[in-house]
Amino acid sequence: MTMSRLVVLALLAIGSASALFSKNDAVIELTAANFQSQVINSDDIWIVEFYAPWCGHCKNLVPEYKKAAAALKGIAKVGAVDMTQHQSVGQPYNVQGFPTLKIFGADKKKPVDFNGQRTAQAITDQILAEVKKAVAARLGGKSKTSSGGSSSGGKRGGSGSGSGSGNEVVELTDANFDELVLNSKDIWLVEFFAPWCGHCKNLEPHWKAAAAQLKGKVRLGAVDATVHTQAAGKFNIRGFPTIKYFAPGSDVSDAQDYDGGRQTSDIVSWAESRAQENRPAPEVLEGINQQVVEDACKDKQLCIFAFLPHILDCQAECRNNYLALLKEQSEKFKKNIWGWIWVEGSSQPGLEQAFEVGGFGYPAMTAFNSRKNKYAVLKGSFGKDGIHEFLRDLSYGKGRTSSLRGDAFPKVETLTKWDGKDGALPAEDDIDLSDVDLDKTEL
Repeated sequence: MTMSRLVVLALLAIGSASALFSKNDAVIELTAANFQSQVINSDDIWIVEFYAPWCGHCKNLVPEYKKAAAALKGIAKVGAVDMTQHQSVGQPYNVQGFPTLKIFGADKKKPVDFNGQRTAQAITDQILAEVKKAVAARLGGKSKTSSGGSSSGGKRGGSGSGSGSGNEVVELTDANFDELVLNSKDIWLVEFFAPWCGHCKNLEPHWKAAAAQLKGKVRLGAVDATVHTQAAGKFNIRGFPTIKYFAPGSDVSDAQDYDGGRQTSDIVSWAESRAQENRPAPEVLEGINQQVVEDACKDKQLCIFAFLPHILDCQAECRNNYLALLKEQSEKFKKNIWGWIWVEGSSQPGLEQAFEVGGFGYPAMTAFNSRKNKYAVLKGSFGKDGIHEFLRDLSYGKGRTSSLRGDAFPKVETLTKWDGKDGALPAEDDIDLSDVDLDKTEL
């Protein structure tokens, strides 16, 4: 036997050993050369497994996949693509994990992710459902391609759930987890799931609905823990689904367990409460003109006004102490999303007249509800405890309020912003006495 023939036989043996299926199986080997003609251009219903020969989960699936192929013979086609040899076949379908199973039904341009258990029974059940849809479509009945869900390849995000339309859940992997979650300034809720997990499937529609409602506030992600074991291993994931909460800039050790319910409203409520905790406290603004004050106060439940002593009565250090006190209180009550304004006493007569604070001296405080045109005045001490008690009562809907006179927003004068410096008395004009003859001054 020649050396070249030995080499050829050795290569064939290697190729045969690496393949999970043989020609004797009912599973059809699909390649870059025949995929278009066999699957896309055919009228048959197909389920296609995208696999890698070294993948343990793929090897475990082999006997069940063969059994399903034998059962579906003459009804639907069962195929397999070795992605280590024909990577280009899976690229249009965003295949990233193994095994990934997709059903090519009535609409071959929109394959459906297989989201059942990895058993012959589950595979045949879903294929028969797709056959029924295809028959209904051919009879002229209305049918929709299933939106799919979590595939065996770990697709729960918008990029891998059927058409992906309207799905705000982000697909997280070993490759992108740190960048998207741990190195993020966003708030995250992350579900670690397994494709065969019944509770995960029940959670999926609620997870997607919550992600849509929380868009712009909290990001929701999903990790197939059976594929992306590195990401799951960081957090010692043992059961499914496991949900973890990540505040902005969290490290691995900072991840917290989600302890809320699994309905959409439960997830949204829990996430929004965490979003409020991480929201920066509102800025305490100097009310130097009408626009600044109205922008800070209109459409807010309350706007807190502080009237501080004149700079000559309370220099820069004193004023900054008051501002620090206001900032501390804005932090404590930041969940309420109030507006915060300070002005120098006597500098805004329109505000003082509207809120009736000028006669009590400075510092003084009022809380104004522009929607109800009502206000409350701090009667206690202008200190940490007195202000906190005043604002706490207001947050509970307590406290005595008065109605503002008229419907117009109080008038605000346009002033120059405080420069942060001490105040200084205006310089007095020097009197020139050189031309006055004091000796001739008549008494």
